[in-house]
Amino acid sequence: MRRLPPLTAVEAFVQVARLGSVKAAAEELALSSPALSRRIQALERFVGRPLFERRHQAMMLNNDGEQLLARVAPALDALAVAIDATTGDIDLLRLRLNVPPLFASQRLIGKLPELKARHQSLHIDIDTQPHALARLGEGLDAAIVIARDIDPALYSRKIAQSRVAAIGSPQLHKGEQPIRQPDDLARATILVHRDMPELFNIWRESIGRPDLEPRATDHFDSGQLILEAAAQGLGVAFMLDEHVEGSHDPRLIRIFEEVADSSYSYWFASRRTGLSNRAVKIFHDWLFETIA
Repeated sequence: MRRLPPLTAVEAFVQVARLGSVKAAAEELALSSPALSRRIQALERFVGRPLFERRHQAMMLNNDGEQLLARVAPALDALAVAIDATTGDIDLLRLRLNVPPLFASQRLIGKLPELKARHQSLHIDIDTQPHALARLGEGLDAAIVIARDIDPALYSRKIAQSRVAAIGSPQLHKGEQPIRQPDDLARATILVHRDMPELFNIWRESIGRPDLEPRATDHFDSGQLILEAAAQGLGVAFMLDEHVEGSHDPRLIRIFEEVADSSYSYWFASRRTGLSNRAVKIFHDWLFETIA
């Protein structure tokens, strides 16, 4: 049999290729950046050519790297599935699911008793950490993510087509300088989620006002916090319309009638082989029957 490179080097290569950063990949693999870099270099020595273009704070695959990733990533994912199947408890179904906290609180947790009643042996570990797609097969079985599109190397299915809405406190409609029309944003602060940085641009393009500029833009990395900030009158939040509907918060209203189709949506994603995992298949089918 032909000698193979260390599996740890292949794992490091795939992780860096998917995250585009040695630092991010090292964090996911619980390694130091120098240790992970040595594994990449060992693989490059083994294949006899560089696999990445080194850029400032980024690692981009070159042509050889792209070809190698396409060949080894599915095999590595299949190996992870095989190990899970071998070490799993046959009497207990466990799903390791990543989900955004806002989706979990608004749409998922309240429905889970119904799923549990149907499948009492199914247990779900909930994960809300970042880089969910890169961790599929490496600690995660499936993920619900907000994205514009999903890597075609993964299995994915859109949960819903969303729209962009301007959300805020009813108090913004009152006072000496009320916010009632899009032009009034020149006097307002807008609130934007870091995972959906283009929502405001999408909205203003859709209403035919690409020149519209707010007084200031504040960024958040938590959907729940951005809704609370909007409810407290700290600004106009540009979020998916389902977020205000799902909040059931009387302190929040749509500030403007204008909405726009969003290129960001919630997606279900797993490895291509993920649906062969019975726990993943059960959750996937229930999700699209009950929630999507």
